[in-house]
Amino acid sequence: MKSLTTAATGMFAQQLSIDVIANNIANVTTTGFKRSRSEFADLLYQDYRRVGTQSSDTATIVPAGVQIGVGVKAVAVYRINEQGSLVPTDNPLDVAIKGRGYLQVTLPDGTTAYTRDGTLQLSNDGTLVTADGFQIVPNITVPNNATDITINGNGQVEVTIPGQVTPTLLGQIQLATFINDAGLQQSGDNLLLETEASGGPTTGNPGAVGFGLLQQKFLEQSNVDMVSEMTHLISAQRAYEINSKVIQASDDMMSTVTNIR
Repeated sequence: MKSLTTAATGMFAQQLSIDVIANNIANVTTTGFKRSRSEFADLLYQDYRRVGTQSSDTATIVPAGVQIGVGVKAVAVYRINEQGSLVPTDNPLDVAIKGRGYLQVTLPDGTTAYTRDGTLQLSNDGTLVTADGFQIVPNITVPNNATDITINGNGQVEVTIPGQVTPTLLGQIQLATFINDAGLQQSGDNLLLETEASGGPTTGNPGAVGFGLLQQKFLEQSNVDMVSEMTHLISAQRAYEINSKVIQASDDMMSTVTNIR
């Protein structure tokens, strides 16, 4: 019976859906995390009576036909890039992105990664780095004698140095955008990597056309909605149970057939 394998594909699909939901819930407090959504498509169909064929020698056309599907398959796990809420931290090195864009990060192998996590810190030589010690792009170094640091909405980093009347401009934080954000590859540690699907990055200053603004002393929270995730979890669980009932019913029918004397 085809219903056995068909229902099995449904169980596998709902298992994947629950795995995605579990990851969303696990990262509900992860800075800059973007929730994901699983997408599915039906599998090939078997034609027992093809649609549009002739049913007589007078060219009568079959209006519907008989097609039986063989299940479902996963086609994608999309990342939903809607804005997360901004929460104050009172840490002058924390920055949140309001709108489009990613901070650029240089990895140890020299490649550039991208992140929405603006939890910045200073290295032992005063360089602005991420929580894992990766330098942001472009490189900005804060002097040892700086008494205050300001990061404005356009990404300009200024510090106050004793004996100087006006603040000193250290550099300009730039953002990167992609034509297809969903095509970026997630690599863990709140980092994303460029792929052929994402296209190449377009860089620019915060506040420019197509780029978001920076908000100092704030961090962007995860955009996971717990109520929505719990609703999806219940739906996936029920769908999993129903598919298992189909397998049980198919097994009972096969047992009935084999027990015929």
